Amino acid sequence: MHTNDNWTATPVTADLLRGALELERTEHGVLPHRLPAWARAQNNDPQLAMAESQPSGVRLVFRTRATAVELDTRPTKRVYVGAPPRPDGVYELVVDGRTAGRASVAGGNTLTIDMSAGTAEQRSGPAGTLRFDGLSGDVKDVEIWLPHNETTELLALRTDAPVEPAPDRGRKVWLHHGSSVSHGSDAAGPTTTWPALAASLGGVDLINLGFGGSALLDPFTARTLRDTPADLISVKIGLNIVNADLMRLRAFTPAVHGFLDTIREGHPGTPLLVVSAILCPMHEDTPGPAAPDFSAVSSGQMRFRATGDPAERAAGKLTLNVIRDELARIVAQRAADDPRLHYLDGRELYGETDHAELPLPDGLHPDAATHRRIGERFAELAFTADGAFADGVAGVRHRSGTV
Repeated sequence: MHTNDNWTATPVTADLLRGALELERTEHGVLPHRLPAWARAQNNDPQLAMAESQPSGVRLVFRTRATAVELDTRPTKRVYVGAPPRPDGVYELVVDGRTAGRASVAGGNTLTIDMSAGTAEQRSGPAGTLRFDGLSGDVKDVEIWLPHNETTELLALRTDAPVEPAPDRGRKVWLHHGSSVSHGSDAAGPTTTWPALAASLGGVDLINLGFGGSALLDPFTARTLRDTPADLISVKIGLNIVNADLMRLRAFTPAVHGFLDTIREGHPGTPLLVVSAILCPMHEDTPGPAAPDFSAVSSGQMRFRATGDPAERAAGKLTLNVIRDELARIVAQRAADDPRLHYLDGRELYGETDHAELPLPDGLHPDAATHRRIGERFAELAFTADGAFADGVAGVRHRSGTV
């Protein structure tokens, strides 16, 4: 840690953060959350608890003349028993809208997960310090994007010049919910998850409620979307419903209606885009649940497989094709009375041709190149003049601060 008394220490407070819905005060700092405390209290799933605390889309934002910035953090690293080691999470520095640096923090807590036994054990570890220097002494807007896939406790922010909250840039706020694909999976860094990239290309401020393994139509998630100020909203539905084998068609249809009804209680006229899953061959016509396939671990690879039987579709088991057909039908039905409700088939973002060129490395999750392609496609299909969000260009804008 830096010991120069001439540096300015600035408390990490809500007015310096974007993309988080709540800050939890810890013994030594703050922990950003992407679900509020009341919603976390209604959750009993460790997977979602872990996912919502991973700050995908969360960034420190401030204005300063500082030429050097230090951030003390305590990350939580995940270790999967039997799987290759995961790389450290990436922090990205953005100055006046341009990427200006990348770094990681070693050490931190360790969460060891045994997927075959369904157990997890956490051990405490030391904090670390992140440093970016060599910046110009001009007044500038600085963003530090936190690792999208690594729980990150923020302990201290230091600069060699004072900081102040960045001014409102007048951008629309895009609120998005989805699965691990939206969370960021194997993106190269927090600014190049497909939602972050799409937001940058679309000129909007992102609030990313993509939760790995946890886009399951939970009512508390719908209420969180309902209560979060936003100008544009999208919900990506399908993959986790299938790979968790969570429900049958009989339950799925009213659950989708209820989810959309709840969002509309708080956003009756906001453009709302329902997006189905990208192509995932293992689940296109084969139900879940998905299970880890450890057969290639010795060679440093991790894959997943579908364990359901295609014949079970007759009994109401869900596949991605079944869900896409039902989502399209639901949106068409509701759009008769809700003209700002739209549907996007996820295969327009990543389909058969894309899979032939850029296959999913583990059978479920896109890699860095595929995240870029999906982000570029979404920006074109949603944020352009002919896109699904075109009717949201006019109207009242919500400020992007969310905590």
